[in-house]
Amino acid sequence: MHDPSPAPPEATAIAPRWRTVGALGTAQTLAWASSYYLPAILAEPMARDLGMATPTVFVAFSLAMVVSALLGPACGRAIDRRGGRPVLLATNLVFALALVGLGLAQGPVGLFAAWLLLGAGMGCGLYEAAFATLVRLYGSGARNPITGITLIAGFASTIGWPLSAWMAAEFGWRGACFGWATLHLLLGLPLNALVPRAQDSTPGLPSGDPADLKVSPAQDRPPTPPGRQPAADCAAAAAKPPTAAAPADEHRGPTSAATRTAVLLSLVFALVWFISTAMATHLPAMLQAGGASLATAVAVGALVGPAQVAGRVLEFGLLRHVHPLLSARLATLGHPLGVAVLLALGPPGAAAFALLHGGGNGIMTIAKGTLPLALFGPGDYGLRQGWMMMPARVAQAVAPVAFGVMLERLGAGAMWVSAALGLGAFAALMAVRSVPPHKA
Repeated sequence: MHDPSPAPPEATAIAPRWRTVGALGTAQTLAWASSYYLPAILAEPMARDLGMATPTVFVAFSLAMVVSALLGPACGRAIDRRGGRPVLLATNLVFALALVGLGLAQGPVGLFAAWLLLGAGMGCGLYEAAFATLVRLYGSGARNPITGITLIAGFASTIGWPLSAWMAAEFGWRGACFGWATLHLLLGLPLNALVPRAQDSTPGLPSGDPADLKVSPAQDRPPTPPGRQPAADCAAAAAKPPTAAAPADEHRGPTSAATRTAVLLSLVFALVWFISTAMATHLPAMLQAGGASLATAVAVGALVGPAQVAGRVLEFGLLRHVHPLLSARLATLGHPLGVAVLLALGPPGAAAFALLHGGGNGIMTIAKGTLPLALFGPGDYGLRQGWMMMPARVAQAVAPVAFGVMLERLGAGAMWVSAALGLGAFAALMAVRSVPPHKA
């Protein structure tokens, strides 16, 4: 059967992977710093100047996350068909326009409109889009490039927060928004322009229904590099009848098994990103509820970022030789173990909590890109990723408010809730088979 080869062979020859990874990683750092990490620094001066309560700004941010969730599948499918370069270039323009609109806002209407537009940029311009772009280019060999861009963009808050604070101090919060918009035009556009072009491919799915998220046939996925056997050989699997080793799948068939796996992964990502966003928003308050002083809470919170990068380095080094499912299972235990240490030792265990939570979160950032690739193969990766990450985006939107209420009512007991969610993610991963559904 003829393979239309979505990714041209010359793409990787003309543009070495290190250049693509470096460009995408730097562009992702800019995208995250100017959107997801923006409210932490600018929400208070923004609300004060516009005459509204600070939580109102976070409500607008939550709505932006909902918009990003809704647009994810469509953007993923566009990358599957056309490649990531045009989509990512368009998001730089959307980010710039939204940030200019935010800087020009004079009231709630302008504020919410700008954040909704910023959500559109986030839905098509953050990690999921970058991962889909790499899978579109490199197929089953995208695991290391995915890890590479997360290593670079792992410093988005480390760079973004001080830069936002400096621009706000020098030029005001509006000037900071204009500054980030300028960076998207002068830095983000050229960086994403370095991403290799991809040839048009045959659409992988007839519709965007999540029920259709099954493994694509071999002709709808990127070609296998010479001498390499892909982790998910869909064509060979399709010819194999069910065996006695997998009786549970005998009556469901490959489509049902794939859908079950996709649902389980969606649940895992939603639980993990609820915890991640809740900690990013309320970590100091949670540590104080556990008995730590404000100074200790702030110092411990600063360890999370480096711990995330350390987790990604571990994934790039030792864990690159194991199946992503195993590394993801270990990663989901990081937060519950950290909570156990913190509750058992009190404030002296706060640093260990930050390291365990941050390390696990760093590995899971990679796993959300590599795990679907390992289990389903590269066919229709962007569309599938968009659907599977939709619940996670919604969870991110509600996490700040929901966990804030838990802290207010339960105090330190809220940590038991977050630990239970982490264990729930681990249990869901234990129900996922290491053999791809289409090979059962």
